[in-house]
Amino acid sequence: MKHELDTIDQRILAILQTDATQSVDAISDQVALSRNACWRRIKAMEANGIIRARVALLDPIKIGCPLTVLVLIRTDHHSDSWRKDFAAAIAALPEITSAQRMTGDLDYVLKVRLADVVAYDLFYKRLTSRISVSDISASFVMEDIKDTTALPF
Repeated sequence: MKHELDTIDQRILAILQTDATQSVDAISDQVALSRNACWRRIKAMEANGIIRARVALLDPIKIGCPLTVLVLIRTDHHSDSWRKDFAAAIAALPEITSAQRMTGDLDYVLKVRLADVVAYDLFYKRLTSRISVSDISASFVMEDIKDTTALPF
């Protein structure tokens, strides 16, 4: 169910998407609400699942995984058991930062963060030893033109 966000909720979310470490006092000042009213709105959006988590975003270069790889997968397997095995394989590989099931020519797209091409080769071998696919290919990201976690609303 979609929660209707008014302009104040949207401003609070924009602030939190930019810097979730700000105090409720700082946020309430920016949206011209009392501290308690602002706190209640944030808690309501957390309870409704609009705010799923507050996390720290890390610099991938500084922690040793500067290479982004988009892994494109096609499979001839579409059974429940294969999908469960695939989901388990994805969950077991921390280098995968996102995985989507697709429509069209591809079945799945994985976003993977790694140190280098050698690390990709090791990742590839671990992935393909866990699941059977009919085709797998990779595209290496040359430049991040836009990479954000902020959602539009």
